[in-house]
Amino acid sequence: MNLIEKYANRLPGYHPLLISEGWQVAQLNYMEEQDITNIRKIDVHRQTDEVFWLQNGKVALITADLKDDKPTFHAELMQPGILYNIPKNVWHNIAMTPDSEVVIVEKSETHTGDYEFFDLDHRQRQVLQEAVMQVFNKPNLIKSANGNLEK
Repeated sequence: MNLIEKYANRLPGYHPLLISEGWQVAQLNYMEEQDITNIRKIDVHRQTDEVFWLQNGKVALITADLKDDKPTFHAELMQPGILYNIPKNVWHNIAMTPDSEVVIVEKSETHTGDYEFFDLDHRQRQVLQEAVMQVFNKPNLIKSANGNLEK
C-alpha cells in the first residue's frame, strides 16, 4: 500500500493538483498570458488569501492599489524558498519568464468563481511593464545567514 500521494504537472497554465477539505494546491506554469508583455488584467479574491511559492524561473509578484479605476502597482521579484501571501481583497497578478513554475495554495474552488478582474488600458499596461522590468533587471541580492548580501 502506497501512503504517499504525488502530484506534478508540466503543462503550461494553471492546474489545481490537490483539492481537499476547504483548501487546494495548484501549479501555475508559464503561459503566454503571464508574460509581462501580455498581461492585460489584474484580479482579486474576496474569500481567500492566496499563497505563492516559486519553484523555478523568474517571477514578479504584482500587487495594485485600485482607486477610482486607477491602479498603483508594486512589483516584487520572488525568491526561492520564501512563501508569499496575497491577502484577500488585494488586486494582484504575476509576471513570469518562460521557465517559470509557481505553486499556489488557496481555499478550494477559488478558481471556479472567487475572482474579479480589472482590465488594464494601454497606459496602465505600460506602467505595469515598467514596474516589472525594474525588478526583473535588478541584481538578485539576498541576505545570507551571516548578514552579507549575496547574488
